[in-house]
Amino acid sequence: MKLSCLPVSLYPELSAGTRTLADWFNFAAELGLDGADISVVHLASTDTGYLQTLRGQATDVGIQIAMLVTYADFTHPDAAERARQTDELRRYIDVAAALGTPYIRVTAGQAHPGLVREEAIEWAVAGLTASLDHAAARGVTLAYENHTKGYAWTYNDFSQPSDIFLEIVARTEGTGLRLLFDTANTLATGDDPLRVLAQVKERVSVIHTNDIARVGHFEPVLLGAGVSPIVPIYQMLREHGFDGWISVEEASKTGEEGFRRAIPYADQAWIAAGGAPRQV
Repeated sequence: MKLSCLPVSLYPELSAGTRTLADWFNFAAELGLDGADISVVHLASTDTGYLQTLRGQATDVGIQIAMLVTYADFTHPDAAERARQTDELRRYIDVAAALGTPYIRVTAGQAHPGLVREEAIEWAVAGLTASLDHAAARGVTLAYENHTKGYAWTYNDFSQPSDIFLEIVARTEGTGLRLLFDTANTLATGDDPLRVLAQVKERVSVIHTNDIARVGHFEPVLLGAGVSPIVPIYQMLREHGFDGWISVEEASKTGEEGFRRAIPYADQAWIAAGGAPRQV
């Protein structure tokens, strides 16, 4: 297992420029992480020189940029906008390849008012699969998340209800689209994440480790302080042969201390699930 982190609690600082991505890589190294995830909203540019600099800043402190988080909106009612979203994802695939980043988090799109379920599912499936060949040619894996709401989105994810998520997963079977399974997002809708995971575990390539205060409400808390069944999820995936990247989605808004507590918790949870200790 390799451990990374998506620094959601630091998003306000990264967006304001009071903390840079280089600062984040340095902090990730201090935390003993193997990788550091970044969001496309915090990229200052997609120019080759900038991306080479960014990759070098991570490499210099012993960190791999493990995942690039994107916010594709393939359920937008405007066909031209959906096409633009596909073009944008392809550009971000090129960015990930330049950064040496193995995974891109992809989303179905927003639950725009007035969507027709079957039509929106078709749009989501088309969008999620349109760039798979482009990604494969560049050594990048697209991982579709059981998602809640994108940063700066207006609406929740169209596929947040597990029945829609599962239908999209079924309709992309055999396409090469992989999954990013979040330990809390399904629980936030009041559904059982273990029930959902049991149906998709063969497709999971990456884990988002997240915790929420109570079932049915998306209220992120420190890992281990909430109700997410993190150890059972790890155990189910480990028993199925999972030994890949686990990303801690630290969103508790408790400052750097939240990260210092979350990272050891994720390591300990993996061991509690029967996994081998990570080499730090």
